[in-house]
Amino acid sequence: MKRPKRGAAGAATGELPGAFARGFVATALLATLQDRPAPGAAPLPGRSILRHAIQGGTALAAGSVAADALLRRDYVLALAAATAGAAGVLAAEYLLNPAGESAGDRRVEKENGHGREEE
Repeated sequence: MKRPKRGAAGAATGELPGAFARGFVATALLATLQDRPAPGAAPLPGRSILRHAIQGGTALAAGSVAADALLRRDYVLALAAATAGAAGVLAAEYLLNPAGESAGDRRVEKENGHGREEE
């Protein structure tokens, strides 16, 4: 018995959960292990790691769909995927950022007058 062929949208949406899972796990690992606090300091809050993981998964999934659409010259789908990805990343930032401060705000506070982070 032959399986019905999936259209272009079916192929993109079929790969979407796998791309999200890859991005989620990879970003969660990076958020957990990079820029770790000094020994004895409090670990990163789980909510921050979750926010970064969701954003990473969303960005990778949207980027994968957009890249596949560009290869097929489906520019409307590519634009829609990029827009949906940006909306997903912003939604995660808004909903899961407890202090309401952006990453840029935290980075500026750590920088010295020469544009480098303080140690």
